[in-house]
Amino acid sequence: MSQIKVTNLSFAYEGSYDKIFENVSFQMDTDWKLGFTGRNGRGKTTFLKLLLGELIFTGQISASVHFDYFPYEVKDASLLTRELLTQIDPDLEEWALIREFSYIGLDESLLDRSFETLSQGEQSKALLSVLFLKSNNFLLIDEPTNHLDVDARATVAAYLKRKKGFIIVSHDRLFLDEIIDHILSINKQI
Repeated sequence: MSQIKVTNLSFAYEGSYDKIFENVSFQMDTDWKLGFTGRNGRGKTTFLKLLLGELIFTGQISASVHFDYFPYEVKDASLLTRELLTQIDPDLEEWALIREFSYIGLDESLLDRSFETLSQGEQSKALLSVLFLKSNNFLLIDEPTNHLDVDARATVAAYLKRKKGFIIVSHDRLFLDEIIDHILSINKQI
């Protein structure tokens, strides 16, 4: 187990006088299931982008893991699902993917269909499966229950209970309570 350390993190969008984060410091273990909460516009998605290195900040973020963001941006949905998932993780072993599919309620026959023919829920589940299989990966999950019906939400919750090593942003507190073991809440001080 290793740690993700955030030290004196400060960030403001260009042209803004208000900082989203100012001198924030904390650390977390890479096997935590961290729920990340806060009101809209408080910086949850911004923080995930900072971890991904997509924004310039002051301070330091150190981690020995690779970060991946969900929902994952698919560049060519016309590919067979098997081909697309192998592009995401070139070291993917099909037996492991089939096992993950069984955990998340997907039939392996979806691998031989074009990704674009899958429902949005099936696409989300397939992407979560492959991202959790990548070695030394820490997943940043942003609102995973979008496009999922009640049954699919329950299936994804059960799947995430089995996993470790992720930050999940969700406004669905009941969903979070089912799967997380730690919580980080952004509260703006005035």
